[in-house]
Amino acid sequence: IIVTTLDVVRYSFLIATLVAAHQPLLLVGPTGTGKSSYIKAHLATGLDRKTWMSMVFNFSAQTSTSMTQDMIDGKLDKRRKGVYGPPVNKHAVVFMDDLNMPQVEKYGAQPPIELLRQVMDHGGWYDRTDNSFRRLVDLQFVAAMGPPGGGRNPVTNRYTRHFHALYATEFND
Repeated sequence: IIVTTLDVVRYSFLIATLVAAHQPLLLVGPTGTGKSSYIKAHLATGLDRKTWMSMVFNFSAQTSTSMTQDMIDGKLDKRRKGVYGPPVNKHAVVFMDDLNMPQVEKYGAQPPIELLRQVMDHGGWYDRTDNSFRRLVDLQFVAAMGPPGGGRNPVTNRYTRHFHALYATEFND
């Protein structure tokens, strides 16, 4: 249950506005500020199911590129040769919770994040079985993450530049 406060109304309005405008959104803030709850509430009640679908993925330190690719590919339909997306006449919101949890590899990158960056930079990714490029269409990325520290890693600016970033402040007493 979400108690309606001034902050809840603000965040809900901004989330609804950015999703309706097909703009990527990154909600950042400390643990317990309701980031995931606000987004999940909008995905559950704020989308017209005739034209929208949602995918929710929880990232962890064990999240790999193949897991990320399989999770998203598993929910997409083939539109035509090399083009994949949600069912025809629908858009999909892909919500990634705890975006900055994947482990950093020895070169300083987070492979699942780099895969998602490739989608936002180039419009798709390569099929792991035949190395053909798969164009992904009608996807909109929404993410939530806490600040770095305590197992959470900094996410590269090359990826976060794609998002409208909002900061969820801690609750006032």
